[in-house]
Amino acid sequence: MTGLPGRAAAPDLTGRAALGHVRMAAGLALRAAPASLIGLIVFTLVDGTVPIAVAWLTGRILDGLISGLAAWSLVWLAVALAATGVGAVVLPRLTGYAAAEVDRQVRLTAADRLYTALTGRLQGLATLENPQFHDSLRLAQEAGGTAPGDLVRHGMGMVRNVVTLTGFLGTLVLVNPWLVLAVAVAAVPTTRAEILLSRLRAAAMWRIGYAGRRQFFYANLLTAPREAKEVRLFGLGAFFRGRMLAELRSANADSRLLDRRELRIQTVLGVLGAVVAGAGLVWAVLSTRSGRLTEGELMVFVAALAGVQSSLLGLVGQFGAVHNAVLLLDHYHVAMTLPPDLPLRATPTPLPPLLEAIEFDDVWFRYGPDHPWVLRGVSLVIPAGSATALVGLNGAGKSTVVKLLCRLYDPTRGRIRWNGVDLRDTDPAELRNRIGAVFQDFIEYELSGAENIGLGDVVRLDDRDRITAAARRAGVHDALARLPKGYDTMLTRMFIEGIDTEDPDTGMLLSGGQGQRLALARALMRDDRDLLILDEPSSGLDAEAEAEVHAELRRHRAGRTSLLISHRLNTVRDAGQIAVLADGEIVERGTHDTLTVRDGIYARLFALQARGYAESSAE
Repeated sequence: MTGLPGRAAAPDLTGRAALGHVRMAAGLALRAAPASLIGLIVFTLVDGTVPIAVAWLTGRILDGLISGLAAWSLVWLAVALAATGVGAVVLPRLTGYAAAEVDRQVRLTAADRLYTALTGRLQGLATLENPQFHDSLRLAQEAGGTAPGDLVRHGMGMVRNVVTLTGFLGTLVLVNPWLVLAVAVAAVPTTRAEILLSRLRAAAMWRIGYAGRRQFFYANLLTAPREAKEVRLFGLGAFFRGRMLAELRSANADSRLLDRRELRIQTVLGVLGAVVAGAGLVWAVLSTRSGRLTEGELMVFVAALAGVQSSLLGLVGQFGAVHNAVLLLDHYHVAMTLPPDLPLRATPTPLPPLLEAIEFDDVWFRYGPDHPWVLRGVSLVIPAGSATALVGLNGAGKSTVVKLLCRLYDPTRGRIRWNGVDLRDTDPAELRNRIGAVFQDFIEYELSGAENIGLGDVVRLDDRDRITAAARRAGVHDALARLPKGYDTMLTRMFIEGIDTEDPDTGMLLSGGQGQRLALARALMRDDRDLLILDEPSSGLDAEAEAEVHAELRRHRAGRTSLLISHRLNTVRDAGQIAVLADGEIVERGTHDTLTVRDGIYARLFALQARGYAESSAE
């Protein structure tokens, strides 16, 4: 199946894959914030030595006071201890700032790389129309936003704990090597338990994350403006609230189970660590009483024992966090290495101007090997310089023809040629740059009116004259001009931006018909392209507005190549050629006049619609 694979459980990585993810995160950090990363490494290493220095200097001062060390020597030791204390206060803050800056820059770079990879590889719609892809994409977005920074931050935490642990272990070796062995033995179950907990956390996070996304989906239904009418009309508030709370309870149950396991395991490990520490302290006190240790060495020993246990627990905990980050990074890695959903030629064939025709040659298509055929041997010639209309009942395959023509999919069998050039051999971006289109499921972006239109030709986004001309041809100029800020009014109530920050009430919502005109204006920004596709461009308009729009479109497309798709046959009767699509096949082809006298599907549909208009007028 195309797209990111759906998974029922958290990924289980091999050592080589995990190492690859670590290298990827390190590369991201080095590329995104090299100076901050170097600072983070330096601060971490120095910070790891501070507890050791504090313990040794304190012990030296204590022994010096007891043994009567010279005053100037004590002063220098005190100054050094004070400086170390300053480092103990400042270094964690510097480390935290550097880590936060690395995290910010890595998050930005990771998002840029993710969406650059996705938009570069996903040239079509096959992956985007796969529901498993969207669930995995959300995980990849979360991983790209947090996992690389977490891995770097916790990895540096491991380095700090290793530095501190090494220093204190050296101290214990000098005092009592057998105690080092006891600490090492006690560390084995701690490490194994933390690895187990890490795996449990990863599995729980997978389940909790899925429930969290479902909870957000239901919560959004309760407040989203688009769904608000139906939710309130059908009284769905309690239903969706119940679903939302059920997902939240499921997440809470998984989280509670994990917390209980952690509580049991950490309690046992804490008792074990306390027993080892207690035994060590008893030995140290007795050794000091017998004169084998000085008071200063006792203080250093106590600090070293506490430091070893603290560093060891911190190291194991950081290892668990790194393990979780590596598991999350697998989702990001899968998204970054997603294969293209359209085969792209290394050297695409240049697309010539459309001077002859577009030809569908025995085109078959289905959306997957286990799906039914949507198109069955479609053969159709769209001559250059004239209008071709495609009509048929819902589900006949008209929208699929448009998707293939824009190369959002490739035919399963057969070919589509543009002036004799197979679309498979061309660059999809070059092909789409030759096409202007308005789709039945048009989009009204939550941007200003001017930007909504200008996006039709983004290189001319600031060409207000061209935007205004397109709006006039689509019949939406007056509606936009009457808005509080004219064309600069935000067409949304969801957020404010730019000029609307001064007056939040200026955000406006257009009616359905006005939104459709806006989408038409966006398509008309490309009035110099080779092909214009109009997929139900007036389905949301009243009869008067529909007549007005189609009159303007007839003037605009005169002498141009266009493909018209509509259920309202009166809007396509002037097309140079009308093709009737039924059950994925072209069953009729001709002009309006020739088709109406054949008494076929077109004639029957046209008669039904004409009769409906006549009966409505009579009433």
